Amino acid sequence: MAEYPDVPGAYPVDTSRAAAEAIAPMANFLRSVVLRVLYRHPDGLTVDELCAKAGYPRYSLQPRFTELKYLRMIRDTGLRRRNVSGRNAIVWRLVAADADADAQEQAA
Repeated sequence: MAEYPDVPGAYPVDTSRAAAEAIAPMANFLRSVVLRVLYRHPDGLTVDELCAKAGYPRYSLQPRFTELKYLRMIRDTGLRRRNVSGRNAIVWRLVAADADADAQEQAA
């Protein structure tokens, strides 16, 4: 995989960079949508599951997962579930949910 350039979510390809620059004004908002929905589902969701719950198309939110992973705000749980195409998909979780779960375990 290529290194990430200075534009979050963009690969060093002109069309990818143009797409990232075009979405930049909305990217923070869309990342917050992903984070809020994952917060409400601490066991994690696939991209398709989250898009269905949030009411956004996959093409709007899927790149935000890559950005949030790069920012270390979400992580791959290691679990897989079938997506709408029938293929296995990563179940994503907030990194902060790990800390919450650890705190609850220590309190018990």
